[in-house]
Amino acid sequence: MNRLQRALDALVERVDTPAPIVLVDVMQDNIDRMQGFAAQRHLDVRPHVKTHKCVEIGRRQIEAGAVGITAGNVGEAEVFAGAGFDDIFLAYPVWPAGTKGARIRRLAGSVRLRVGVDNVAAIEALADAMGDEPDRLRVVVEVDCGARRSGAPPEAAGDLALAARKRGLVPVGVFTYPGHGSSGPDARERAAQDQDAALTTAVRSLGGVGITAEVVSAGSTPTVEFSTSSVITEIRPGEYVFGDLNNARLGACTDDQIALFVAATVVSDWVPDQVILDTGTKALSREGSVERGYGRVAGTKAVLSKLNEYHGFLALPAGGFRPRVGTVVPVVPNHVCPVVVNFEELIVTDSAGTSLRRWPVDARGFLS
Repeated sequence: MNRLQRALDALVERVDTPAPIVLVDVMQDNIDRMQGFAAQRHLDVRPHVKTHKCVEIGRRQIEAGAVGITAGNVGEAEVFAGAGFDDIFLAYPVWPAGTKGARIRRLAGSVRLRVGVDNVAAIEALADAMGDEPDRLRVVVEVDCGARRSGAPPEAAGDLALAARKRGLVPVGVFTYPGHGSSGPDARERAAQDQDAALTTAVRSLGGVGITAEVVSAGSTPTVEFSTSSVITEIRPGEYVFGDLNNARLGACTDDQIALFVAATVVSDWVPDQVILDTGTKALSREGSVERGYGRVAGTKAVLSKLNEYHGFLALPAGGFRPRVGTVVPVVPNHVCPVVVNFEELIVTDSAGTSLRRWPVDARGFLS
């Protein structure tokens, strides 16, 4: 029997579906393995909490040796700061409009806060938001390494850092995101090489204006294995804590390292080549495609071929696996991050299903 199904069978009478189940022993192994990888290469780990949004998991990452956390927005940073996390990197080019300027200023007064920047307008706005204390805010210049998302050209990093310094902010380094490493197994190492080249150029650009890059920050889970350049000082993986089908397909994790699945119940079986699960987009999000599917039942080849809001259409291979109505199955999502935010709590057990705890998804709903 598949290990995820075995754990699920041990607690099936104690949970309602759909529900996100976390195998805490597998998750802890993932945390410890990443920390060991980084320690061998003299890298700091600053995990991205957007994956789990859970204070208890963040604490475990810090206890394992992480130097701090990465957040994706001001609200996430506030939740974790309120829980006692005191070293936070907001790895996003925030535009401090509305209440965000005042909130960033408050955060900078209570924790060691770094904020990403990639343009002069945002630098000016952040400096204005900090009032007469701009030196309380550290900024990290974001550069693009080929993902074509946010991020300035690497050679512009020095000018941006200098602009921040002139406004009284404290530029401390550079970061990037090699998102194009998720396009396929062969892309991971190439994207890491692009990342290395971009960060090296950016560090040189800062040096050219007399600023030392204390922080040279790299991501992500798919590329972290290859993020070993001597220029890098820290890594920001997020998905490694749980793993998912996307990372397994890329070779960034194994099936045995997947620590989260969604428990789903078969509720209808009238169509010969499919059954319906109580797990649709409200639980799994819309990550996937018709060709790839929207999640897979662990230990089988059965994939969800279509999702409605509350219905999951599980396509069944001919002559093989066909669960009956009432059967509860473990669905492994393609991308774990958008799954977690659909639930108020994580059901936490171990691989034997001998324990059951409930951890709140503390930063759920915090998007701004």
